[in-house]
Amino acid sequence: RDERSVAAPAADAAGDEAASLRGRSRTSARGTDGRRGGTTTVARWWRATPIRPARRVLDRGRDRQSARGRLRADDLSTEQCQRFAAWTNLSETTFLLAPTTTGADYRVRIFTPTLELPFAGHPTLGTCRAWLDAGGEPSGDEIVQECGAGLIRIRRDHDRLAFAAPPLLRSGPVEPELLTRIERTIGGPVVDAAWADNGPGWVVAELADAAAVLAVRPDFGPEGAFDLGLVGRATSGDGHDVEVRAFFPGPSGPLEDPVTGSLNASIAMWLMDRDPTLTAYVARQGTVIGRDGRVHVARDGETIWVGGSVTGAIDGTVDI
Repeated sequence: RDERSVAAPAADAAGDEAASLRGRSRTSARGTDGRRGGTTTVARWWRATPIRPARRVLDRGRDRQSARGRLRADDLSTEQCQRFAAWTNLSETTFLLAPTTTGADYRVRIFTPTLELPFAGHPTLGTCRAWLDAGGEPSGDEIVQECGAGLIRIRRDHDRLAFAAPPLLRSGPVEPELLTRIERTIGGPVVDAAWADNGPGWVVAELADAAAVLAVRPDFGPEGAFDLGLVGRATSGDGHDVEVRAFFPGPSGPLEDPVTGSLNASIAMWLMDRDPTLTAYVARQGTVIGRDGRVHVARDGETIWVGGSVTGAIDGTVDI
């Protein structure tokens, strides 16, 4: 998940200011047309800054193996990781560690300000970019990340990275009570709804079309927000095939994500399972909150790849 300071339907002024500041100071990715702050991809807002303890910072002139070492946070406890992630107050903060599984190039732990996630899309691609920029060299043609969801394959094409969608932890139709709650929240009927959880806990609902998705003004009511993804097919032909929106609970109310890697991965698996002829598409996300995100999805055999362009924005040290 990313951009936890964009509220849906409302944000406090401090949250908006923080969002603006963070947008200028984190690793970012740009869409295939290269526009700043416009077209974005699955890794547009990577806020997972690998910890680089000051005592471990090495000169860039040293060998590649040393460069990889500078990113490792193996000696940090879970408590330290969580405390630092809470301090950053970013969507996710990642910590690079030595792999523990044969075949993995590195291991990553992903923390939100309040909990650890087994997997998230933006941190996966952002961490991979940081590892590569620090001199990391994969043992094979693909980069292999070890995380709470297992081994995640990542492939690269110049500045574009894409991860292989991990298997769903929970799938299948939603319960009747949850379906009623979804329709009450969005204020209308859905075409279909299902569990599509690959870690964060997503429930997804397909609406009649992209316009229906854009028209939603969610009202989660007294029960509060839950991890809800919406998708609708586009008919305009404006460079995208589906419209996606993502909502989740925040510390002071429901929030909307500009672009969400994990959700787009789970939606892709759901859509392609229902429609075997669907092999590739572009998802747009963030439209309602002033973003123009693009997520590129492609199926290659049994693998679904989700990705976009990723570039580093800041480099520094912290002392924990």
